[in-house]
Amino acid sequence: MSAWEMEVRSKKTARFAVGIAAVFVLVFVVLAVLLRGSQTGVYFRFVDQLSMAGIGVALAGGTLILTRPRLRVNAEGVGVRNAITERFVEWDLVQGLSFPDGAAWARIDLPDDEYIPVLAIQANDREHAVDAVRRFRALEAKYAPVQTNQGSPGA
Repeated sequence: MSAWEMEVRSKKTARFAVGIAAVFVLVFVVLAVLLRGSQTGVYFRFVDQLSMAGIGVALAGGTLILTRPRLRVNAEGVGVRNAITERFVEWDLVQGLSFPDGAAWARIDLPDDEYIPVLAIQANDREHAVDAVRRFRALEAKYAPVQTNQGSPGA
């Protein structure tokens, strides 16, 4: 596979996710430390404190999944990685990148009205998102085959 000519990640969402993850860890570690000195009459042990800190780390890890989305483009096609899944689409299947009105993120349009959401290009990134869409469309014009209207009258 050739080198990637374009790689995009969401900026604001990633920063927000890292901040929230840090808050989760901090809050749950503080709770774990304070848990030992409870005045409720319940006796908390070290393992309870450890579990409370572990819950914070687990929640932080889940939040950091939001930093994964990425869009990569090269001469062979488009690689889209969202929070969980990753998919590579060759240029002959790509029918464009759209950003529907009111949508939170862009999407790669595919044949038969299918699409792949692109969480790496989000509306809350504003100029970064606009720049990413422009760069994608320039590479699409360079690499994607020209689409023909098959089945239209006179074609």
